[in-house]
Amino acid sequence: MQVFKGHGTENDFVIVPDLDGELDLTPALVRALCDRHAGVGGDGVLRVVRSENAPETASARPPRYRDFMTGEFFMDYRNADGSIAEMCGNGVRVFVRYLQQAGLAGDEVAVATRGGIKQVRTSGSELTVQMGEPVVCVDRPKVTPQGGQPLESLAHVEMPNPHVVVPVDSAQALAALDLTQPPTLEVPLPHGQNVEFIHRAGPRHLAMRVHERGVGETRSCGTGICAVVAAVASAESIRDGEPWTVDVPGGRTSVAWDGGSQIELTGPAVVLAEISVDDAWLAGYR
Repeated sequence: MQVFKGHGTENDFVIVPDLDGELDLTPALVRALCDRHAGVGGDGVLRVVRSENAPETASARPPRYRDFMTGEFFMDYRNADGSIAEMCGNGVRVFVRYLQQAGLAGDEVAVATRGGIKQVRTSGSELTVQMGEPVVCVDRPKVTPQGGQPLESLAHVEMPNPHVVVPVDSAQALAALDLTQPPTLEVPLPHGQNVEFIHRAGPRHLAMRVHERGVGETRSCGTGICAVVAAVASAESIRDGEPWTVDVPGGRTSVAWDGGSQIELTGPAVVLAEISVDDAWLAGYR
């Protein structure tokens, strides 16, 4: 089996081309591919399927996303632990970069995801994704990082992945967080949550670290980057469409939102390797 390796701001993925939808992508196979010692290594798997061959049915679509299958290609995204996620903002940029390098897409493309259709446009090394509308919820659960004290969250944001955004007082406090274990929530969200810790680095400038549901701490999280901008912009009533800068351990991204139905994420994406997976190894996970 041929797979590819790519990353967006060092949020890295195993890309599995399966245009005809023939692969049984089991949780065990996803975990094995993402294993950083015994597999290819990655924060998740991006399976590339033509939408007409995607196993999901219309009845499984979330009501908010009726346009689910109108993109030519479906991004079947799995977390490193084998669980299914609604969307991945860094992953969709890497997904499109793969399509471009494979000659399957041009500079503009619509990608079907479990979080709806994502329109992506390319400008040089960077891609901009229309990520949909963030839903900033009223609940603000308290969050306790490993070995730390309870912190008040700023917001719970559906992007559509569930996120809890937590401000900290300084860059030093952000750097000192222990994210080797999941933070605990006073009231966890029903389907788990990503937790983003942020520090205000300047006007329209945020620094962020994230613990991702089903993965652990990652170098970046695209939906989380959008969620933190939506949380801060909503709290400060700043919805003018001007860009925000968000720094993550893996690099720098830009987010623009005018408070409407589309928040846009811009950042780099790289496909760096093609890998032949040994058939004998693969047979152990089929």
